[in-house]
Amino acid sequence: MAGLVPAIHALPNTSMAKGGYVYIVTNKPNGTLYIGVTSNLPQRAYQHRNGLVEGFTKRYSLKRLVWYEHYEDIRDAIRREKTMKHWPRAWKARLINATNREWNDLYDQL
Repeated sequence: MAGLVPAIHALPNTSMAKGGYVYIVTNKPNGTLYIGVTSNLPQRAYQHRNGLVEGFTKRYSLKRLVWYEHYEDIRDAIRREKTMKHWPRAWKARLINATNREWNDLYDQL
């Protein structure tokens, strides 16, 4: 009965294995912070900048991208985001200051 039983192939879950970003947006230097995760940082930053995202970021005008990290696997980015959301504010500010002391908007560098 060779050939009658379909072969079973284990395919990698490519939809979840694609890369991702953890990012922080704010409204001004040392202002309100929001940490998010996305697979498309330029698009997501554009959405924040133009008020297209309903909720917290729109309510507080969080449009300035001040920090981000890239991960090869979106699941790693999600884990990092969840961890960072529990950090004290001072740790988040220190992270931003380490690479962006002036809290400049990094959108144009994407």
